[in-house]
Amino acid sequence: MDDARPPTPGPDPNRPGPLTRDVALTLLERGGDLLASGDFADAGAHFQRVVGFDDPAITAAALLGLGEAHYRLNDEDAAVRTWSAILDLPETPSTYTAWRNIAAARVRAHDNVGALEAYRQADRRAPPEDKAEIANRLGWLSKETGNTRASRRYFSRARGDSPRLTLTLLIIAVTTIVSLTALLSDQGEDIFKALELNKFGVAQGEYWRLWSVTLLHVDFLHLAFNMYALYIAGTIVERWYGSIRFLAFYLACAAAGSTASFVFGGNAPAVGASGAIMGLFGVLLAAGRIHHPVDRQSRAMASQLVTIVVITLVFGFLSGGAIDNAAHIGGLIAGLWLGFVVPPGRAPTLRSMWQGADGGASDARPMPLVIAGVLLLVGVIAAGVAFGSVAFGS
Repeated sequence: MDDARPPTPGPDPNRPGPLTRDVALTLLERGGDLLASGDFADAGAHFQRVVGFDDPAITAAALLGLGEAHYRLNDEDAAVRTWSAILDLPETPSTYTAWRNIAAARVRAHDNVGALEAYRQADRRAPPEDKAEIANRLGWLSKETGNTRASRRYFSRARGDSPRLTLTLLIIAVTTIVSLTALLSDQGEDIFKALELNKFGVAQGEYWRLWSVTLLHVDFLHLAFNMYALYIAGTIVERWYGSIRFLAFYLACAAAGSTASFVFGGNAPAVGASGAIMGLFGVLLAAGRIHHPVDRQSRAMASQLVTIVVITLVFGFLSGGAIDNAAHIGGLIAGLWLGFVVPPGRAPTLRSMWQGADGGASDARPMPLVIAGVLLLVGVIAAGVAFGSVAFGS
């Protein structure tokens, strides 16, 4: 479900007079909250109040939001006129999204020639991760307009960009190989003993088990479900944050889930990547609600993870201890915290689109605050390991 948090109070959009930069940014942020909560008319009023601000990046962001409000209110003509007004301004971070929105509207209006030109304009400004998708759309539109040669060129370019080996796929491959080897080989029992989350082993300093546990699964169904979930969540996290932060999040959530299992999960050894994956779910849920990445398709998919999280936790509570729910909850809490304190570094957000004209995603939080938040999580994990070690040693 895509239920948004209630918008925080802000300046009155009906109050006349010039706006300061801080008030304009606050109106934009509140407009984004109202859009997310479904109050499209009120969101439009907030964005409209900012239109005309003397910073082109802020005015363009307001026009982008206002056009979205018109579109959600089923007034596509007004939406297209509003997005087109962005193109009369100097180049801003909103220009690319405006061209994409206009192109999509022209497709819906069966204006393939106009859509083709709009997508070409968007393609010139597109970030690398969007190039393949736009090339596919250009290929389809070129084919529809009878230019088969250009169509083949665009489709070829799209295929060339698409088969990229992501870190998500690499982790899935390694986990699958290790899990299948442990399940099928004669040395499987030894592999399980070496890598499982053996609580007494962790208490004796075998800290690698906090992460190696993610490489093992009890059976083929367990492995298949977790790898499918990792593919969905990991792909989006890697798109929003980049490969390095994705790996850091995965390892941190794995450690948090394992630590929760170590402290609260009883004496039995545990296996599985569920704690780390639940952490990635938490990252997406928190980042989607707090930072509003401008990635409509991924945000829609991420919002559906609420159902998966709830079902997973309910089954865990009803399993009578057969499912390590402590690891699920520990990983989830760590992911929610990371998604809250660390803004997406790769996907533009509503805030980053009006904070500057350089076209890149911009952190909404000061870096010292981000570092402090991450260090706090590391400290909690370390304290949990120390506490569990004392408990198991007593």
